[in-house]
This record gives sequence, C-alpha cells and structure tokens, in this order.
Amino acid sequence: MGNEVTRCRSCAVLSCLALSCLALSCLVLLAFPSTGSAQPAPPRQIKFALQGTAGSAPHEAAVRFAQDVKSRSHGRLEIRLFAGGVLGNDLAVISAVRGGTIEMSVLNASLLAGVARPMSLFDFPFLFDSEREAHAVIDGPFGQRLHDLLEPRGLIGLCYWGVGVRHFHNGRRAIRRVEDLQGLKMRVVESPIYLDFMAALGAQPMPMPFPELRAALESGAVDGGTQPISAMVNARLHEVQRHVTLTGHVSNPQSVIVSRKFWEGLPAADRQILLEAARSVRADARRALVERDAQGMATLKKAGLEIHALDATELARMRALAQQVIAMHTPRIGASLVRELHAAQEEARQEARQELRPAR
Repeated sequence: MGNEVTRCRSCAVLSCLALSCLALSCLVLLAFPSTGSAQPAPPRQIKFALQGTAGSAPHEAAVRFAQDVKSRSHGRLEIRLFAGGVLGNDLAVISAVRGGTIEMSVLNASLLAGVARPMSLFDFPFLFDSEREAHAVIDGPFGQRLHDLLEPRGLIGLCYWGVGVRHFHNGRRAIRRVEDLQGLKMRVVESPIYLDFMAALGAQPMPMPFPELRAALESGAVDGGTQPISAMVNARLHEVQRHVTLTGHVSNPQSVIVSRKFWEGLPAADRQILLEAARSVRADARRALVERDAQGMATLKKAGLEIHALDATELARMRALAQQVIAMHTPRIGASLVRELHAAQEEARQEARQELRPAR
C-alpha cells in the first residue's frame, strides 16, 4: 500500500513537471515565433494589358511604370505586363478593365469613345499644331475633364503618356496628292472618325487590330495604314511596305486607365502610388517616343523605303477634307465640348507665343 502511494506521488510530480515544461515551451514559442511563421505576404498582382509589342515605346514606358510601382510599394504591388494584345484587342481589354478582370491598360485615348463618346475628339485629323500644344491640352484641365467622364462608366484615367503622330504608309505607290489614296485598302483604328476621314480621302478603310496588321500587309489583304514611325519599325512593317508619306495628320494621346472596381478596393496609399508612378513615367515615355521616331526614320531610309511629303497645296486640301469630317462628328461629341477644346488650344498657343517673345 505504501509503495502504491509513493508511486502515485511520483507520477503526480512528473505530471506537474511535464505541464510546467509544456507551458514554458508555449511561452517561448509565443515570445520567439519561428521564422517560418513570419513569411511576408505575397505581392498584390496587377494585370496590365497593352497592344504594343515588347520593345515598343508604350511597352518600355509600361516596364518603367512597373519598376517604379514595385519600388514605391516596397514590393507589395507587382505589375504583370501582357504585351502584344495577348489578352485581346483594345475593345476586349477595355471591357475587361471595366469588369475588373484586367486591372490596367494603356491605349489610344480615342478608343475609349465607346465608353465616353467625347474621347473620340482625339481622332480629329490635324487636331494639334505641335507636340507641345498637345501636351499642354491633355495635361491640363481639359484632359482631366475627359478622363473624369470615364469614372461613372467603370474606368479611372490616371494620365496620358506619349502622343503618337501618325503618317501614311503603303506598299503600292507614292502618296504625293490626295488622289493617290484613291482605292487603297488602308487599315484604320476602329473609330467612326478614322473611317470617315479615310473614306473622304478616297481610300477604302479597313478596321483591324494592330497586332494583325503586318500579316495583312504581307498577304495583301490591306495595302497600307497610318502609324507613328516608331510603331512601323517595331512591328517590322517596313519589311512589307515601300512608301511613307509624312503628314502627321493624327496625334493620338495614350490614356493610362485603371478598373474602377479594382481602384475602389485599394487603400488610399496604394492609389497614390499608382497615380504618382504613372505621372512620373510620363515625361520619359514622351521623350522615348520622340527618340524612337528619329531612330525609326533612319531605319526606314536604310531599308530603302521612299519617304515623301505633301506640298503646301495638297496638305491644305487634306486639311479641308478633315474639316468636313470634324463638322460631321462635332454634334455627336458635343459642340460645347469642342469649343472648350479650342479654348484650351488657344490658351496653349498664347503661352507658347509668350515664351518665344524676347525678354525686354
């Protein structure tokens, strides 16, 4: 009987010791958690779709944007780039961004006309007199006013990047007069103004996503199109074309857009990171586009393409046809908004004239 009592007491002591050790171990674990349990959260991934292929000016701007976002967020936000239209053409991407399945994109601002019709005024031919004027208008209150129209329709416009200046290219003949466009099958952006302007010039407009253009030129499905010089070279269009005519007839600002659904779910600090990163890249994106155009011109000449320019008379004829198209589309866009645009342009021109005046 005595031995049993002794054994019971010993067991009780051991049990107490075991419980004490267990409690001490728990306290140690709580005080010094293992490194495995403190892994950082994975970065929040943001899909960014664009039609420009790797190496294009828009793609390079997007790469810099992704790097800036990563740096500003200390790795919490990660931009995943999908270039070359792999997530769909522009209209499909716009729909996906509105729905929130793609978070961001950069594209011709006028392609957003299906969301907010006034955006189509960026398709007006011969809209800006200079790159400087274009930047002053789109970076000012008027450009923001247009982007504000997107928010009720599911998109947030952060800013505008480069302004691509378009010229004619084709594989059949030199374009020195308006009549030289007669009957040419010319690829255009899917826009009513583009369609009407090309038709007014006597050409046959062919709406087509940009990634499909080179194959269509090679097969003869289309004869030519209108692109910035850098875009021609990056897409290797110079390999299947013979003539370029420098008209600068359309200036397309690139809108950087975000899904409103995604935007509203972000903390204010992360919204600010995306906004500041997009704006910080803007100047570099524009500078790179100018440099790429200059390099591209050298490439075109080296490849043996014939470079042409319209004389003053023919350019005036083309501008007159453009004015007819603008007059046709102004009621759809809104005459008052077009007047606001002209006021913003005049303000930009006055500022430019003031800066050119010699100091007294």
